[in-house]
Amino acid sequence: MDLATTRSTSTTPATAATHATIRGAPGAGVAWCRSAAGGTASGIRRKVGGRTKQEVKDKLEDLHADLSAGISAPNGRYTVGQAIDDWLRDDLQGRAEKTVTLNRGALKPFLDRIGNKVLRELTAQDVRRVLTDIAATRSSRTVVVAHNAIERAIRHAEANDYVRRNVASLVRPPSGQPGRPSKSLTLEQAMTLMAAAEGSPLGAYVVLCLLTGIRAEEAKALTWEHVDLDGDPTAVPPIPPHVAVWRSVRAHGDTKTEKSRRTLRLPERAVTALRTHRAQQASQRLLAGDQWHDLGMVFSSSVGTPLDAANVRRAFKKITNSAGLGDNWKPLELRTSFVSLMSGSGVPVEEIARLVGHTSTRTTEVVYRRELRPVITTGAEVMDKIFAG
Repeated sequence: MDLATTRSTSTTPATAATHATIRGAPGAGVAWCRSAAGGTASGIRRKVGGRTKQEVKDKLEDLHADLSAGISAPNGRYTVGQAIDDWLRDDLQGRAEKTVTLNRGALKPFLDRIGNKVLRELTAQDVRRVLTDIAATRSSRTVVVAHNAIERAIRHAEANDYVRRNVASLVRPPSGQPGRPSKSLTLEQAMTLMAAAEGSPLGAYVVLCLLTGIRAEEAKALTWEHVDLDGDPTAVPPIPPHVAVWRSVRAHGDTKTEKSRRTLRLPERAVTALRTHRAQQASQRLLAGDQWHDLGMVFSSSVGTPLDAANVRRAFKKITNSAGLGDNWKPLELRTSFVSLMSGSGVPVEEIARLVGHTSTRTTEVVYRRELRPVITTGAEVMDKIFAG
């Protein structure tokens, strides 16, 4: 016995009709979309299949809902892999190559496991399985990056009417493997490191990052026009020596966030290190002659070009080894050490967040939770005054 359902809707002066039919053959269903306008008619046949009539009927109802919402793919077989490729091509256009590579790598497990799956048939369980596989061997940060990437890829497809909902947004990413925890220098280690950095081409870089907390990407993009080693003591109020952190090596030279654009007073030790560094750079410029690239970089190669991240890491390891600290340190841990030393000296987290250019104290508390030493003393101080004597 055949079971048939038919629905017609009028959406414009030119009528549009949609018919769905389930024939008696088990596991087969056909949806017929027909529109008529200006006396002509055209149609696109969309098919669904299932093991039972009820399954086919459910799929047809979903198909009708898609058609009503205007959701359709050119061939009705738009896959997860196509959604990923479209997002990488469209939404990441113009982004830094590092960003594109990071997201492409994060999405590779999805391409390998479910890339051929029709996006409309993707479930939250499918996404969860892939994330669980990633979490078995990779860090929690990698899992979060992968989840964010697939969620954004599906959102892009959703915005282009290929799917009705983003199932990835329903999934909570699992915890991955513990990564290497960040480290911070003690005061004694910091003093030893700065002493070992004297005379190194990277010496002023180490001192500046450690004593101001600027990001490595900000230090590498720093130009002399944004560094004032003299200030203006006659101004009212006096202007101290300072550095304007307005650029980074990110795409288009932007800082990480708007609040990352900040002007910081330079500690005296940093001023001395930068003066020495500028004199050394002037000597390098004379030696390089016509090969010198006049880019105005504070930290540059022997011919004036921007520093390469790999070269910075190698030079930094030489300094840490010379200081007796070993080579298991990263340049970014100079910033971590800045936060630790400031917190250990009683500087409030609100001020630390402002100094390091964080959008909110929440970022500081999450990223540098191991370095912060929050001791809330207000209550004790007030009660001591109340009950004094």
